[in-house]
Amino acid sequence: MYDRTLINSSTPGGTITVIGWVHEVRDLGGLTFLLLRDRSGILQAKFEKENLSQEILSLLDQLYRESVVLLTGEIVEEKRAPNGIELIPKTIEIISLSDPNLPLDPSGKVTSELSTRLDKRCIDLRRPESRSIFEIRSEVQRSIRQHFYDIDCIEINTPKIVATGTEGGTDLFPIAYFGKEAFMNQSPQLFKQLVAGGGIERVFEIGPIFRAEEHNTTRHLNEATSIDFEAAFIDHEMAMEVAEEVISIAYHSVSENCHEQLQMLGIQKLTLPQIPFPRISYTNAIEIANESGDLPEPLNWGDDLSTQAERSIGDIMNSHYFITDWPSEIKPFYIQDQDESPELSKGFDLMHPSMELVSGGQRENRYEFLINALENQGLNPSDFEFYVDMFRYGMPPHSGWGMGADRLVMSMLQLDNVREVVLFPRDRNRLAP
Repeated sequence: MYDRTLINSSTPGGTITVIGWVHEVRDLGGLTFLLLRDRSGILQAKFEKENLSQEILSLLDQLYRESVVLLTGEIVEEKRAPNGIELIPKTIEIISLSDPNLPLDPSGKVTSELSTRLDKRCIDLRRPESRSIFEIRSEVQRSIRQHFYDIDCIEINTPKIVATGTEGGTDLFPIAYFGKEAFMNQSPQLFKQLVAGGGIERVFEIGPIFRAEEHNTTRHLNEATSIDFEAAFIDHEMAMEVAEEVISIAYHSVSENCHEQLQMLGIQKLTLPQIPFPRISYTNAIEIANESGDLPEPLNWGDDLSTQAERSIGDIMNSHYFITDWPSEIKPFYIQDQDESPELSKGFDLMHPSMELVSGGQRENRYEFLINALENQGLNPSDFEFYVDMFRYGMPPHSGWGMGADRLVMSMLQLDNVREVVLFPRDRNRLAP
């Protein structure tokens, strides 16, 4: 490890060692100014050529932007410098030289297409805007994880290679598994239910999910990060309360702890959602969408909500909101039907005005009802034997949800493409880097 000082910790009057990337080199004849950048900021270093050795002059001539150098020298006050201070180097060491032909401009003076930035993501992360996004994403996940601990959950890690899909269907990634049929998991749903119902009671997971859906949009990916919660002895109403608490806490934590990052992204003040979130029924949602006049054709009861329908409803709601009382036939087999109206489920979706963020509900915990639900959706219970078998041994009432971490950050920062908030996104066309 290098014994160094972070740039934003530099103060006048001392000798320090700093290491970072060459942000810019300005040769003004008798003077050369080098702007050095690390994760904390930018520091100006001034070289007076008449006082430099031939060796140092030779090193300066080799430097291109994004080279990594180590400087040792004295910090002095200089009002004209970017931070009001300046480094007068005594020594310079080149750690790593950069190719002068950069594929994109980390300073942001020359913009690049998103595809180029994703191809060269490691260089793109040197842009303060990109770095700010992932610092905010980290804070979102930190605050959510802490809240789960605060409500007495334990963190679990479920398999990502499975013998059957969570919901069946065609959006599965098949893989070769020692001569057996296997798939990348669509969701930790079945496993988290078994763990919560197995005695641990309250669990959460933040991890990858995989869906081979063919959507090629600005909000779909084939590998995404899901934030999952499951708890025994709570109903769907209580699960909804946890979901809105999690979103509220994430927003407040970013607002309190990410001032510089938000300003770097042009967000002067984050609009904080107010809880409890409004709740509308599925039937009401269909009516709102149809009355908007934005749909190419009206939705019928029992239809899933299209992207345009979600946006039309979001324009009216203008806040986070829940859609409840979904038709049982369009919810997964593990969602329990309502007792008095079995055509309706105890499922819910939590929506941002621009997109769906959360899907959840109360789970079917009765063995016979679960078998019937699987068969009614054309699924073979024997394909889910490891799952349904546990329901014969005292499965408690339980509820939970899954939240799209990528969409949460995307909608919070009002970004246009979910790929902006994913380090190395995977979609139909992108398998590398």
